[in-house]
Amino acid sequence: MYPIIGLSIQNIIIQSTSLCLPLYYGFHTIEIEGMKHKQSALFNLAIEAPVASQKPKVLEIHDDIRNDPYYWLNERENPEVISYLNEENHYQEQMMTHLKGFQEKLFKEITGRIKQTDMSVPFLYNGYYYITRFEEGKEYAIHTRRAKTMEAPEEIMLNVNSLAEGYDYYELGGQTISPDNKMLIYGEDTLSRRIYTLKVKNLTTGKLLADVIPNTGGSATWAADNQTFFYTTKDEALRPYRVWKHTLGTPASGDQLVYEEKDETFRTYVFKTKSKRFIVIGSSSTLTDEYQYIEANRPDDDFTMFQSRTRGLEYRIEHFEDLWYIRTNIDALNFRLMKSPLGATSIDHWQEVIGHREDVLLEGIDVFKDFLVLSERKFGITQLRIIQKDHSEHYIAFEEEAYVAFTTVNPEFDSATLRFNYQSMTTPNTTYDYHMLTREKTLLKQQEIVGGFDASNYQGERMMVKVRDGVEVPVSYVHHKHTLLDGTSPCLLYGYGSYGASMDPSFSISRISLLDRGFVFAIAHIRGGEEMGRHWYEDGKLLKKKNTFSDFIDCGKALVDNKIADAGQLYAMGGSAGGLLMGAIMNMEPSMWAGIIAAVPFVDVVTTMLDETIPLTTGEFDEWGNPKIKAYYDYIKSYSPYDNVEAKDYPPLLVTTGLHDSQVQYWEPAKWVARLRLLKTDKNPLLLHTNMEAGHGGASGRFRQFKEIALEYAFLLDLADRAETD
Repeated sequence: MYPIIGLSIQNIIIQSTSLCLPLYYGFHTIEIEGMKHKQSALFNLAIEAPVASQKPKVLEIHDDIRNDPYYWLNERENPEVISYLNEENHYQEQMMTHLKGFQEKLFKEITGRIKQTDMSVPFLYNGYYYITRFEEGKEYAIHTRRAKTMEAPEEIMLNVNSLAEGYDYYELGGQTISPDNKMLIYGEDTLSRRIYTLKVKNLTTGKLLADVIPNTGGSATWAADNQTFFYTTKDEALRPYRVWKHTLGTPASGDQLVYEEKDETFRTYVFKTKSKRFIVIGSSSTLTDEYQYIEANRPDDDFTMFQSRTRGLEYRIEHFEDLWYIRTNIDALNFRLMKSPLGATSIDHWQEVIGHREDVLLEGIDVFKDFLVLSERKFGITQLRIIQKDHSEHYIAFEEEAYVAFTTVNPEFDSATLRFNYQSMTTPNTTYDYHMLTREKTLLKQQEIVGGFDASNYQGERMMVKVRDGVEVPVSYVHHKHTLLDGTSPCLLYGYGSYGASMDPSFSISRISLLDRGFVFAIAHIRGGEEMGRHWYEDGKLLKKKNTFSDFIDCGKALVDNKIADAGQLYAMGGSAGGLLMGAIMNMEPSMWAGIIAAVPFVDVVTTMLDETIPLTTGEFDEWGNPKIKAYYDYIKSYSPYDNVEAKDYPPLLVTTGLHDSQVQYWEPAKWVARLRLLKTDKNPLLLHTNMEAGHGGASGRFRQFKEIALEYAFLLDLADRAETD
């Protein structure tokens, strides 16, 4: 449900992220309400689908009664629930038996593009070069470092392949090195619930210490004394709500509670500033932030309030020399940059550095001794703006129309070099060092695509779509240069549209398998994200949420009208809150889609938002609204996919989930599929795949994750009559 992505430079974290990708299917032509679609001739529709038992459950609030006969599916430990999920998995396998060989081919094809023996670009931090590398055939990373120069002997800090042995799932949390470079704290999750156990390793001896702390947020923050660190623990709803102080060599049971966040709509976290001078405790909800801080060399001090919370006041802080820099929305919808003296941090002491702009969203800052780097978004595109001490400034120039550029690891203040990443829908991820005075870009590494990938074979484009209320919505799309844009090509339209998360036109190694088979892949940058500025988010949440759904539908129609997509081969995909989008557009315009993939979909919105024991619910009232308030209840109920399933024809649908999902609980998609089976009047395939070992992010490991993508692609390509079947 809630995408939380954080990076603290002090926490040396090297992450690999990928967008949920689209999927496709195969058919003969039939008429549905005047639109031609393909109906799979190979799915064996005679196979009997599982039927979930109906058990009466009445839910009542605001004098409104909802009957939920599948409510019982939330009993995770109930053998009947596990049996039903296994039956659905067996049914999905049977229905796709003819695609088993093709699915394996897709998996090998996608993973065959990955450079097996590979390494990250080294970065220097506190006297060591840090490198993450991979070995041929291994699922997990090896985290290493070298002292002072790259010629020094390699020190293996963590070989995750060894750590993951014996586990069906293994996820490494944040890695934090002590200031004296001798100790490493890391978190590990072996269940896929984002509940991490912290462990401490002596990097000199290679031995693990007895300090083991369960139920944490996954990372820690060292004080300057190399003996003390701070960490968070979670409540029953998996909300990080307490900050603790631990001293090496002492039992966790004796740790001191430093802070408890008692407001259930807030989550708390702890980090160290880039300057290493301050340790900061943050508390944040969707719309409000608050920070407290201490000197890192005084871990026993009481924390000092930076600026107390005021509803609607969002801010982020960074320290440099005798100033705090503050990115804030105070009197600035698109945010502005302020500063304050070290000893006077309350809002009345904030002074403007960069003013608010109606057409530019200030997304973040990087502070250097002689430079300030602003990450900005204008007309949906990211830009990097360099400001020097003498106030002269420039933007880094990029050649493509639609791209993603973002700063990466820049831990040193006294540097004229900025490290950033660049990619587009046709350009693989590329790392540069940029000299901010000479404006020279030095290519450090571009993601290697094994097998002779040629970017010139693909074309990335962008268009603006005027939707029903007159607003213009950007759509980015990519296709093989030989794919005709004459209204005959299949198209997969991807969308998200929630939490102010921008879906950028990034590169995907797996997507090539669709493009090479004649698909157009498109991203609708719909309201609810933040691509066009903060107003884009505000106009796609709470009582304006339906803008997200209508934007997506109108973008799909525009792709057809502009002959980018075949009207009978328009597919849709979204995951998590994007799965809610899929459920909504499927209810609103079922005949428009030739097939839909809903990954870990958030589809039972009313019930979930009424249940404050479910992870993330309380923190999301500012996103969806609190249905205990009737106006929000009525509005949410009017679009909640599960509550709006009707007796009508629906398109082919593949739904994926994970038994241990901590964000969208598995029972939401399971209930949705059960209700669809009961009510839908068509004979299109309806498949549910539950990963019984994983959670929200799917399988762990750099190769295994592509098993599910291959499953999804096989489904889509079969619908589009482009699969090689057994």
